[in-house]
Amino acid sequence: MKTYVTIIFSSEGAKPSEIKSRLFGLGFKAVRGSYDFVYEWDKEPDIDTLLDFADRIQTALKGTEVLFSIETV
Repeated sequence: MKTYVTIIFSSEGAKPSEIKSRLFGLGFKAVRGSYDFVYEWDKEPDIDTLLDFADRIQTALKGTEVLFSIETV
């Protein structure tokens, strides 16, 4: 299972390189294509684990003025 993140940057917010560093700190990898980053799960997460991870992403990006969306498939 994988969690994908798409980022929308603001010219008034953090630099893309800072966003990359913050997401890499959570275990994400950069990808090309429809998504910007991917996290690969070792085993299938339950809903509570996914929500906790989404909270961690939000905390990591807080104050950067970026918008993000996540999709886990």
